[in-house]
Formats: sequence, structure tokens, C-alpha cells
Amino acid sequence: MLALKPSHAWWHKEDEIGSPWEAALVAGEGWEDERHPGDWVKVTRSFRDGHEEQWWALEVKEGPYGPEKDRRAVVATTDPEKLPEKKTWYLTSNLPHPNSKRATESELLAPAELAEIVRLYGLRMWVEQSYKQVKHLLGWSDYQVRSDLAMRRHWQLVCCAFLFCWWAYGRLPTDEKPAETGEIPSAESAGRGKKENLGILAGGFKVGKGVVGAMGNALEILEGVLRDAPTKGAKSAA
Repeated sequence: MLALKPSHAWWHKEDEIGSPWEAALVAGEGWEDERHPGDWVKVTRSFRDGHEEQWWALEVKEGPYGPEKDRRAVVATTDPEKLPEKKTWYLTSNLPHPNSKRATESELLAPAELAEIVRLYGLRMWVEQSYKQVKHLLGWSDYQVRSDLAMRRHWQLVCCAFLFCWWAYGRLPTDEKPAETGEIPSAESAGRGKKENLGILAGGFKVGKGVVGAMGNALEILEGVLRDAPTKGAKSAA
């Protein structure tokens, strides 16, 4: 279980800190430089293309949030002094602090340092981007059906379409020379320079460089759709 979302202000008295944003402003006043960060903790974000960015994280200890409480508020930013809008996150999480009582009592939630919370929230951007493509371009929400079986069949077909799109995208013409081994470049490398391959979606990371290897599994995928949601008169996906 994990809750990571932009945090909201809470009720407070006059002259008291009333939101993570206000807590970040106060902590920013104690920031001098990297050697004297005050309450800010340095975290390093690693990206798939190999580059890294230095961010700073703050554990908010005001209002209903704190390391020992059920909800933690975290501020992550590239600049604690200026708090740039597009590179500052205000988050809440239910993951316990490593040194808290909840960390030893919880059987479902793993303890997380500030760097881990920042890393997990960074993954949300890719989830949102993929969902936007699936929903608006591939018709995830554009259907009218009456049965649960028909809805699940529609979702499977949309996922197949998404898989085929990635397969085609990974084969777009690039300026790079093809590998001597004859392996197919990944979608991450197509048109954007050499990057780490993503592997085959369901076959592990050691089998080639294709993002999903869709065509090799197309028949099996469609047969699975047919088995789970058969249509009258259809005997085979082939």
C-alpha cells in the first residue's frame, strides 16, 4: 500500500505553519548553501538515460504530518531557496519513517527514507503519461457494453493496441547504425540517442532489446483474448 499525492493545507491558527508549502518557506530561510542545508536532505535522482540530478527533500513536522504519524508530508525541490514551481513537489505518503514505531509494527508497509519517497513519486509521471495515451488515443474509456466479460475483453484489446504501438515505435528510422548482432533497438533509443534497453515486456530483460517483442507473441496474445472473452462464431484468433 502506498499513497503519494500532492498535499493540501490544513486548518491552523494565525501565525502558525498551515501547509507543507509554508513549512518549505520556513525551512528555506535556514538554507545557506549545500554545506549548510539546514533541515533539507540531499537526494540524488537517477534517470534511465544515465544522467543524475541533485534534489533536496524536507520532512515536514507540522500539523497532522510527521515521521511518527500515520501520514508524512515531504517537499522535494531542486532549489530550497527559490522553490521553483515546476520542480518542486509537495507530497504525502503513508510509508513509515525508518526510525519510527510504525516501521517496526507495520507488516504491509515498508519503511522509506526521503530519497525513496522522491524516487517512487518520480515514477508516477510515466504512469500518468501512459494512461493518457491509452485513455485518449486508444479508446480505453470509449466503449458501450453491457457485460463484465465484454468490458474486460475491450481492455485487453486496448492493451494489445498499446503493445503494438510500442513495437512499431521501436522500429522507427534513426540516425544510428543498426547493431551488428541484428537485435532490434528499444523504443527508448529510437530517435533519442542510445539509452538503456527495456527488455521484452513479459520475457525478462535478457532476451533482446525490443520493448515488447509484440509480433513474436501476437498470436498467443490474441488467442488469450479469445479464450477469456469468446465471441459467437469465432473459433481461432488466427
